[in-house]
Amino acid sequence: MTDWAAAVLAQLQARQETVATAESLSGGLLGATITAVSGASQNYRGGVIPYATELKATLLGVLDTTLAQVGPVAARTAAEMATGVRERLGADWGIALTGVAGPESQDGHPVGQVFVGISGPNGTTALELQLDGDRSTVRRRCVEEALAALSAALDAPQ
Repeated sequence: MTDWAAAVLAQLQARQETVATAESLSGGLLGATITAVSGASQNYRGGVIPYATELKATLLGVLDTTLAQVGPVAARTAAEMATGVRERLGADWGIALTGVAGPESQDGHPVGQVFVGISGPNGTTALELQLDGDRSTVRRRCVEEALAALSAALDAPQ
């Protein structure tokens, strides 16, 4: 995982940009992975762990209507979380994770259903993943996939 984090930090350094994280599903694993890389403080602004649903609204600005209509595990929620953390922490990029790590499904969402929101200078996107494995594996793979997606977004034409 730290290989992806090192690659993302190198991309951010080259662009002189920063990133902030919002992690519901991963409970801080994404931020911990990024900060495991020496020199991360140059490009990592910080993170928010809104594990409770209402904190997605109060800390990150996810709309109450979004939470009421699609719930905490949804692409739109991940996108709004990414935008919120980007704006609130003053970063160039925001990345957000929400989903179901298990061991049981949640509100009709299967274990391993994950949404990654990425907000950057050119807009906000979200992607859906279906990851296999136990709780630990889903969390780890989610972080890897999120870092890979951020790396791809950083490589995209501006």
